[in-house]
Amino acid sequence: MKKSLIKSALFGFSLVFFGSCATHSAFTGNLKSTQTSVVLSQSNYRVINHVDGQAKATYVFGIGGLSKTSLIEQARSEMYSKADLQGGSRAIVNETFSTKTSFFLFFWKKQINSYADIIEFK
Repeated sequence: MKKSLIKSALFGFSLVFFGSCATHSAFTGNLKSTQTSVVLSQSNYRVINHVDGQAKATYVFGIGGLSKTSLIEQARSEMYSKADLQGGSRAIVNETFSTKTSFFLFFWKKQINSYADIIEFK
């Protein structure tokens, strides 16, 4: 009886302290099907800034948060609001999105980060 109680306690302890995990992934590409192409083959531009955005969602028992597309759009919207594209021939290039998903038992957190460079044409 005492051995099974110790085994149960060790199992519970290991489940609590070793039951969390995280995954990471990244995406670089065109998420819009109708977009103007910017060709950067000549030296007629300069990189003026780097900008980023972030969106998070929390799930308990799989309920809550937003869909992945909505999180990407939230992160992109925050990035564009920080970009300050007014006053000049500026563009956002090299968009990259990274995803981090962390979970602990029945609690999940998803975080989307978006990164891009701002260029200005001469």
